[in-house]
Amino acid sequence: MTKRTLAAVAAVSAVAVAAAALAGCSKKEAAAPAQKTKLVIAADATWPPMEFVNENKEIVGFGPDMLAALSKATGVAIEIKNTAWDGIFAGLAAGDYDAICSSVTITEERKGTMDFTVPYCNAGQVLVVGAAAEGVTVLADLKGKKVGAQIGTTGAIETGKVEGVTLATYDEVGLAFADLALGRIDGVVADSPIAADFALQNDEYKSKLKIVGTPFTDEWLGIAVKKGDEATLKILNEGLEKIKADGTLDAISAKWLH
Repeated sequence: MTKRTLAAVAAVSAVAVAAAALAGCSKKEAAAPAQKTKLVIAADATWPPMEFVNENKEIVGFGPDMLAALSKATGVAIEIKNTAWDGIFAGLAAGDYDAICSSVTITEERKGTMDFTVPYCNAGQVLVVGAAAEGVTVLADLKGKKVGAQIGTTGAIETGKVEGVTLATYDEVGLAFADLALGRIDGVVADSPIAADFALQNDEYKSKLKIVGTPFTDEWLGIAVKKGDEATLKILNEGLEKIKADGTLDAISAKWLH
C-alpha cells in the first residue's frame, strides 16, 4: 500500500470519527429537556384579592391559591417571588424567574415578547368613582377630569384612549384608590376583581366609592413565561387543565372573587 493510499485511508477514518462525534452531539441536543422540579414565579403582591401581602406578611389571594393547586396537581414545587410591577417583565426576559402570575392580561402585543398559558380568569376593566358622583357610567362621562390607573396596565391603556380624560398613573393601584377617596382624582380604572375588593369589600373605602356601569373590556388573564420556554409552559398548562377539570379553579374563584 502506497503512502498516498495510506493517507487516503487515514483521511476517511478521520472523517468517520468526526461524523460519529457530530451524530452523538445531535442526539444529545435532540433529547427532551429534563422535567423541572421547581418553578420560581414572580407576582406583584399589591393587587387584592388577586395577590397581596396579609397581616402575617404572607403572599395570599387568588393567584397564590391557584399556584398552590398547580403545584399539587403537577408535583412541581412553586416559589412565589414578590416583584415590583415596573420591572417584572424585564426580570422574566432576563431569566430572574420562570414565570409571572400577577393578573397579567393576555394581549397580542405581549405575546410578541413572552408566551402565555391557557387563560385562567376573565377580568374586564371597570370604572370606580366617588360614592356621591352622579351621571357617570362610562369613562367618556369624565371628560375634563382626571382618572387614575396603575402604570403599564391595561387600565392605563384604556383610559389613555379616551379623548379629554387626563390619565394619572400610579406605581400601585392602591395609591390611586386612596387619591380617589380623598377627592384628588375623579375616577379609577382597574380590573373588576381589584375594583370589587377596594370599592365593595374594603372597610375604609366601601362607603366612599362605587363601581359604575359594567366591565368595558373582555380581558383574559394568563401566566406569562419567557418566550420559547416550552418546558415551563407545558407544566403550567397541564396543571391548569387539571384544576379546571376537577373544579378546584372554580372553588378558588368563589373564595376570592364573589
